[in-house]
Amino acid sequence: MSESCSQDCSSCGENCESRQMPQDLLAPLNQDSHVGKVIAVMSGKGGVGKSMVTSLLASASARAGKKTAVMDADITGPSIPQGFGLEGRLTGSETVMYPASTRTGIKVVSMNLMLQETTDPVVWRGPILASVVKQFWTDVEWGDIDTMFVDMPPGTGDVPLTVLQSLPVDGIVVVTSPQEMVSMIVEKAVKMAQMMEIPVFSLVENMSYFKCPDCGKSPDIFGKSHAEEVAKKYDISTVARLPMDSSYAAAADAGEIEFLKEEGLGGVIDAIEKL
Repeated sequence: MSESCSQDCSSCGENCESRQMPQDLLAPLNQDSHVGKVIAVMSGKGGVGKSMVTSLLASASARAGKKTAVMDADITGPSIPQGFGLEGRLTGSETVMYPASTRTGIKVVSMNLMLQETTDPVVWRGPILASVVKQFWTDVEWGDIDTMFVDMPPGTGDVPLTVLQSLPVDGIVVVTSPQEMVSMIVEKAVKMAQMMEIPVFSLVENMSYFKCPDCGKSPDIFGKSHAEEVAKKYDISTVARLPMDSSYAAAADAGEIEFLKEEGLGGVIDAIEKL
């Protein structure tokens, strides 16, 4: 450092040892909390079952003995509480919020647990939505958590960007469906993750096939699967294919999703352990 240093590195061309690095964008976790792994669940578009997959993964994690949490970052379209049968409003003090807890001990924070009525719309612009997501990380007393799943809103807008920049995300699960158009859109989410230098370690193709209970055949109702092609193209190590099954929707509608076992996601849970 020279004697004439002004401490303003933005206006200096010197490459000295004291040169300041850009400010870290990671938000500080609540001081009374500890979170081991953070797994973001993304999709390129809506309607592919991202929240369903998030709920199933969290349930499988809890059954494996992990202290599990779900942050519902889909502020304008929250659906996580419904699947777990959670009602009422979150409690808290002047400085912190406390998450709700499901019957199997999964901790959940969602905007729908903060509204007067669950059908009230959240009509906010992007920066406010992003700020709320950060507060879910900084102002919620999560306690001791092994694995947190973040249910992201679809697309690559303000909130997904905030999550990937502000939370220490260890890996990403991308959810898609078989249509070629959806596969194209999902690649946008994969490329966004690459830009953020966060690994996409698993691709889950929901509604991948339907097994006829009468004839046993599995017609490609939504077209041929593209999961393996996309995974190979982007070096995604784990691929899971989930069937069209009315029991999933029935369990979610009844608030019983945490009691539904989906063996097809076992590889994803194993991959999370290896992160």
